[in-house]
Parts: sequence; C-alpha cells; structure tokens
Amino acid sequence: MLNRAAPNHVDPDHVDPDHAAPDCAAPDRAEPRAGRLWLGYTGGLLNRDPAVRHDPARAAALASDPAARAYVVAGELVVLRRGADLADPLFTLAEAERLAPPHERVWLGLDGTAGRFGVGIDPAAAEALAARPDLMVTDLRSIAVQGLVAGEHLPALAAVKALLLWHARHRFCSACGSLSALADAGWRRRCPACGADHFPRTDPVVIMLAVDGDRCLLGRQARFAPGMWSCLAGFVEPGESIEEAVRRETLEEAGIRCGRVSYAASQPWPFPMSLMIGCYAEALSTDLTIDRTELEDLRWFGRDEAAAMLARRHPDGLTTPPPIAIGHALIRGWVEGIATG
Repeated sequence: MLNRAAPNHVDPDHVDPDHAAPDCAAPDRAEPRAGRLWLGYTGGLLNRDPAVRHDPARAAALASDPAARAYVVAGELVVLRRGADLADPLFTLAEAERLAPPHERVWLGLDGTAGRFGVGIDPAAAEALAARPDLMVTDLRSIAVQGLVAGEHLPALAAVKALLLWHARHRFCSACGSLSALADAGWRRRCPACGADHFPRTDPVVIMLAVDGDRCLLGRQARFAPGMWSCLAGFVEPGESIEEAVRRETLEEAGIRCGRVSYAASQPWPFPMSLMIGCYAEALSTDLTIDRTELEDLRWFGRDEAAAMLARRHPDGLTTPPPIAIGHALIRGWVEGIATG
C-alpha cells in the first residue's frame, strides 16, 4: 500500500512524507549529499546517555543546570521562538514552564555537558501562544520542509514529539487499567497497581522501490498532491520479516512478485511514531494489477523520467516526494546509482 502508515486525510497525527505540494522544496541543506542518502530527522547529535534515565538525582541536577534547555511540544504542534533568520526551538526549563503548565518532562540527552529535555503542554494552550509576536507555533512537518530551524534540531524534535504523544496516549496500564506513572526520565511508564512496565513503541513500516532493470515502480493515491508519485509502503505485520513485508505489500498493491530485497536506509517518522525502513526490491514480474481500493494509479518509470521528476522538470509536472522523505531518497539513490534494486 502507499504510505498507509501515514494517511493524512484520516488523522492529523498521520502526516505523509510523500504528500507535500509539488512546489514545497526543502532547503538547500536538505539535498542529498554526494555518495549517500540524506534523510530528514536523522543524524542526531545528542548523547542519549541511558544512565541518566536510571539516575533521578543526576537527571534532576541536569535539569537545574542553567545550561539546560527544552523543546516544547503541544500535541501535534511545536513552539518556537522567532528569530531573524531561523527560529529557535530551545527554551530554558523555566521559560518552558511559564509558557503553559507542563504535562510531562522527558529526558532527551546531552548536548556536550548540557541537558536537553522535552516538555509537553496542553494542545489547547497552543492558540494563545501562537498569538504572541515573539513565538511561532507550527507542526513538525512544516518545520522540516520549510527549514524553519537549524537541521541539527530535527532529530531531537522527532524524538520528543513521538515520545510525548506516546505518553499522552498510554496513561493507563494496558494490563489492569490503572493510571500509570512516568518513570526512567520519560522512557518508561510503570503501573503502581500491578507493577507492569510499559515502554515507548515504534511502528515499523517498509517503504520500497521495486526495480525492473532501468525502470522503477511508483504509485499515487487520490489524496496525493497533484502530480505526486511515490514508493509503495506499508506496516510490517506480526511474525513477518522486513523482506517478507516488502514482497507482500508489493504483491498486494501492484500484483508484482519480488525476489531479492536489499536494505537501503531507515528514517524515524514521528507521525505519529513510525520507523520507515527503506528497501529496494527486484521485480520478478512486470504486469501490473492495481488495487483500486488503495491506489489511483500505478506505473513503471524510466530512469530519465524519474530524474526529471526529482528535478521538478518533468514535462507533465510530475514530481517525487520532498527531499526530507525517505521516498525521495530511495528514488534519488536509484537514479544516481547510489543504490540499486
């Protein structure tokens, strides 16, 4: 299926990496670097230092350090401080608490010796904060696509958004139904009634480019931006390997049997809390059988045509996903020979 992991027409949590409008170009720094695939929300610089999670005294000391800073998230929205060129997503912990009463505070890691935290506030507070002239309140996808903050902040923002959303949705113990409590500086919830431990979840999603020689398989859904084509994608099911998921999804959606599957790269996608696992797949058949319940169209694209789509120079206005998305990276990697199917 095409990105069922993120259907943005159903739930605002599910923002699709492949549905940006054709003219939503990422900033220059988001272009793939020569010889490798560039992926948005990757390359985090924070030292997560898991020992801090199990040491409340050290976590408290880091939080009280004047150098400590926090990212502030209100549900789907991130609070930023306006700047001359780029917005600043970091606040002192005192500033963060003055913005709105915090629901949770979670530990993210160390930037050098300074602690970095995430603070979750009530989404209802976002409207009032957005009215302030010194602040900007917007969603994480817009931040990445429009380059509103320095790129080094994107991995931490992805982590804190996914982690805080998990806390918001898992306040009660799934074993006994009692209210659970935050533990391990935000990386666990523990039930005081039955003692069950609950840990943040990540949903694995395969996203794959099926290749037949000098052609690749792309599809689109009616909800895509006009002219946008993307790789196929879908959740990995229980008891299924990555390779099996790639073959099953491609067969289900396109009627194409695949042989060899090669891993390319992965990307955290915090909409709401997925891990996109990028692969190339060797197509063993070429006749398409389109699942019309999922897809509006599906076809093979030659390498030159895909290159024109990446460059946004296709004569019919066809495009690929924006550069922050792994779908873009997979197509570019194949076109430029960085990776092959």
